[in-house]
Amino acid sequence: MILDSPATPRVHRLDPHLVTMLRPRSFEAEQYRRLRQRLEDLAPARGLRVLAVTSAAAGDGKTLTAINLAAVLANAPGARILLIDADLRQPSIARQFGLDGEVRSWADPADGPNARPLERVITVAPGLDVLASVENRVDPYEVLRSSAFLELIAAARRSYDYVILDTPPAVPVADSALLGKTVDGYLLVVAANVTPRALVREALSQFEPGSVIGLVFNRDPQPLFGYRSRQYFKAYMRSFESA
Repeated sequence: MILDSPATPRVHRLDPHLVTMLRPRSFEAEQYRRLRQRLEDLAPARGLRVLAVTSAAAGDGKTLTAINLAAVLANAPGARILLIDADLRQPSIARQFGLDGEVRSWADPADGPNARPLERVITVAPGLDVLASVENRVDPYEVLRSSAFLELIAAARRSYDYVILDTPPAVPVADSALLGKTVDGYLLVVAANVTPRALVREALSQFEPGSVIGLVFNRDPQPLFGYRSRQYFKAYMRSFESA
């Protein structure tokens, strides 16, 4: 179900890989609920409320993982979840929700020092708000290290149960690692049998020890407990493990 209101753009179409919203009873959606369960089990002891989702390389499925995780977290009764597109180099969350051309970036430099990004949230489902980004001439390093960004995350902590940030791949650029003092932990998405182990090790080396709270194995072709699905190769995450 997609919510519309006069204050938010209409969600025109969803990417078919957003299984937790389009096919919530599917096998693939169940794997995201397993991920939610592992996160909720870890959260109280480790104070996990603001999480960055990244990957070693482009194409590993980090953005779809971030969206599906945020959506399944929003299924909890009374939950308030914020999804932030923090991949300022190649933002794609607006496109995944069919909002191309209808949103301004939360990091729009034209807003100046008095910007209030949280006033730009888009409600896309019950309990789920999105702060989208679009390609513009901003310096991601300066934005993610700015006091304005720190204030945005602090305000989001006060207003939401969980804040999920989609961030660029860790190895090609330094953006994700910049968030070490801002987020409570990282999820590293790995394309099973595709992402080289050396690249995964290099990605892990970009972060402080212990800050990567889990690895999400995406597109694993191995069956789980005898289950199979026609969409098995698209959204199946094998496990969520403490790094």
